[in-house]
Amino acid sequence: MLPWKRWLRPLAALALTAAAVLTPAATASAAPTAQATASSGWNDYSCKPSAAHPRPVVLVHGTFANSVDNWLVLAPYLVNRGYCVFSLDYGQLPGVPLIHGLGPIDKSAEQLRDFVDKVLAATGAPEADLVGHSQGGMMPRHYLKFLGGADKVNALVGIAPDNHGTTLLGLTKLLPHFPGAEKFLNDKTPALADQIAGSPFLTRLNEGGDTVPGVQYTVIATRYDQVVTPYRSQYLDGPNVRNVLVQDLCPVNISEHVAIGTIDRIAFHEVANALDPANATPTNCGSVIN
Repeated sequence: MLPWKRWLRPLAALALTAAAVLTPAATASAAPTAQATASSGWNDYSCKPSAAHPRPVVLVHGTFANSVDNWLVLAPYLVNRGYCVFSLDYGQLPGVPLIHGLGPIDKSAEQLRDFVDKVLAATGAPEADLVGHSQGGMMPRHYLKFLGGADKVNALVGIAPDNHGTTLLGLTKLLPHFPGAEKFLNDKTPALADQIAGSPFLTRLNEGGDTVPGVQYTVIATRYDQVVTPYRSQYLDGPNVRNVLVQDLCPVNISEHVAIGTIDRIAFHEVANALDPANATPTNCGSVIN
C-alpha cells in the first residue's frame, strides 16, 4: 500500500468522529441551555442526592462536543436510576459556538473545578463522581492532581479516555514532517495539541503515576477505537483502578470511539456499576435492555 493511503485512514476516522459529534449540534435550533437539560431531568439544581446515591454525577464531554449532545442517552439513563446529574461546557474558543473542548486542557480543568464547586454547593454533597468521554475522561485527572479535586471527587469514570495521548493510528508521528502543522495545532486548537502522545501537557500529567490517593478510577475502552490509539493507552496503572474492555463483556460489541460514549448501553451499564459498586450487577450483551 502506498504510504499516503495509510495516512488517509486516521484522517478519515478523525473527520467521521467530528462529523458524528457535530451533526446534532449543527442541526439544533438553539444553543444548549441548562433550562433545556433540566427539563429532561439533568442540570436540575434543585435535585438533592438520595441515601442510595449520595453523590451528584458530573458529566464531562469530549473534544468537538458540548454538555448536551454528548449525553442525550447517558444523562437520562442515570437520572432514571435516581442520580442527580449535571453537565458542563468547557474549553470554548472565541467565535466557535456549540462545539467545545478545544481550549488548553489545563484551563478547561479550572472550569471543571469551578463547576464541581457549584454542584456541591447546590446539592450539599461533600463529594461528586465524574464521568467523562474521550478528553472528558482524561482532563479531570489534571483537576484531581493539580487543582485540589481529589478532596472533592470520589470516583472518575473515563469512557474511551486519552489518558496517555493518541497517535491517531500513527498520524501524529508525521506532524514534524509538515512545517507549521504543530504550531497551527497549538495556536488554533490547543486541546488537540495537548492530546498528542508525548505532549508536554500529558508528560506532566503522567509524571509520578497515573492516579492520586482517595479516588476510584474506572476506564471503559473499546478495541475498535479509531481516535484514541492504541486503545490500551487509555488504561491507567495504579491502586483503585479498574480497566474494562467492552468486548470482554460482550464479544459482539462493535462500538468505536463516538458510539461507546454516546449510545453504548453496555458501556453505560459499566458506568452504573462504577458509580455504585456495592450494588453492581454483571455486564453482558443482555445489558443493552437494562
